[in-house]
Amino acid sequence: MQAVKLLAPVAALAAKADGTPCFKIKAWRSKGVMLPEVFDLYRSIEVDLNVLPFCTQFIPMDVINHPKHKSICYHPSILPRHRGASAISWTLMEGDETAGFTIFWADDGLDTGPILLQRKCSVKPNDTLDSLYNSFMYPEGVRAMAEAVNLVAEGKAPMIEQPEEGATYDAMLNKKELQRLVWSGKTAKQAHDFVRALDSTPGAWTLIDGQEARLYKSALWTGTERFF
Repeated sequence: MQAVKLLAPVAALAAKADGTPCFKIKAWRSKGVMLPEVFDLYRSIEVDLNVLPFCTQFIPMDVINHPKHKSICYHPSILPRHRGASAISWTLMEGDETAGFTIFWADDGLDTGPILLQRKCSVKPNDTLDSLYNSFMYPEGVRAMAEAVNLVAEGKAPMIEQPEEGATYDAMLNKKELQRLVWSGKTAKQAHDFVRALDSTPGAWTLIDGQEARLYKSALWTGTERFF
């Protein structure tokens, strides 16, 4: 089964090595209208399945539904919880004790399509955005995506509708005002969760004596450590 892959540069090198067509497409649309030359290029590959790992743009439904087996996406949360572009950060910021990812069938909503498979892991007290991604989301995600493609190829891939109960949509944390730690009303645990949710990129910040300071490497004090 041939699948089109929208990948990072390193993966693009691997695609080139095994003869898989690879294109760098800046945009599918211009002023809200599908670019015909881009769609024609895509259709020329005659793929069976779109594989969209960490896709951060809206793909036109004509593209999503074009292959025989449609499209599957990777999302770094246990859907339907934490829909949206900053899912790992919100998992930590909300103090979730369990993290994970979902591979799901793309539809016209934001992270709302039927679930193909999910994987979970425990969140350690001092896990950060980086540590969760590097230790679990990325390596296990690669393995799970390969498993998902094989399930589709074998005709065994489930399509489990997402429940509405427990569904959340969380804002993308790309604006500076959303990255500011305001201490008022927060417990030590909530402040810790906020800092580690943005560590190391983009990094939480706060004001100390009127000066902006970035915050990294947060850890909860248990009362036994000595810092001085």
